[in-house]
Amino acid sequence: MNGLQPYSTGVGLRAPHIDQWLERVRQGDSDGIDWLEIHSENFFDPASREWACLEQIADAYALSFHSIGMSLGSVDPLSESNLAQLKRLVDHFNPALVSDHLSWSSVNGRYFNDLLPLPYTEEALSHFSERVDQVQQLLGRQILIENPTAYMAFAESTISEWQFLNRLVEKTGCGLLLDLNNIYVNSVNLGLQLEPYLAEINWSAVTEIHLAGFTRKQLDDGEILIDTHGSRVSDPVWDLYRRVSAHCDAAALIEWDTDIPELEVLLEEAAKARAIQPQQLETENVARGAA
Repeated sequence: MNGLQPYSTGVGLRAPHIDQWLERVRQGDSDGIDWLEIHSENFFDPASREWACLEQIADAYALSFHSIGMSLGSVDPLSESNLAQLKRLVDHFNPALVSDHLSWSSVNGRYFNDLLPLPYTEEALSHFSERVDQVQQLLGRQILIENPTAYMAFAESTISEWQFLNRLVEKTGCGLLLDLNNIYVNSVNLGLQLEPYLAEINWSAVTEIHLAGFTRKQLDDGEILIDTHGSRVSDPVWDLYRRVSAHCDAAALIEWDTDIPELEVLLEEAAKARAIQPQQLETENVARGAA
């Protein structure tokens, strides 16, 4: 499979909901969901229940594989074990999309439980591009790279985040996964400029959009936003999606990774995303005109 349908809507497939998705497959009830996204590393074992369940779910839903363990920005060698397991998973299921993050999470063979930011420099761009090339050659397909959240900015950075991503696309032919919550969180915490970002990012490379929630944290010197993926999509992020979806038909995902609620909550959020998409608005307008 190659890509997802324009303006299609998905949610993250998380462990608490697997049995419910299996039941929906048996009943033929999609609830308006076109595709599901997994964290690849949770499905690496072909002998696991997760793998067996995914085989059933894949009969009814398109899939996107979102990785968190490649550590593409690290100077450590790429993990042969991680990539071998990812390739086995990708070769078996042939997902619509495969993605990872503009980040690093390991040093000297030790992994951190976080996705850490890079300085936006020519050196970092060259290094990251080489790593993306290696992964794409190994998998035999394009991957998407997601813009990160960060809680500090590097004084060494010489180019903007959107310039870094655009040039990464030019160098490697990768696609982009644009997380609108990450952009908004960085605009509040770091003063990331929204208007140039939205004006200059290479929209033709954006194949998937993430919509998620954040948490507010009060510090001694003010408030920051934490990218927790543990709440409903915020109004400012919905506003961003309204702007973006007017000209970008990338598939949209409701992402929820902590304090996971009942599945119905995710379906409600996905319905909000569909209602914003231009094709849905046009359908509603036609229906109102016919009435």
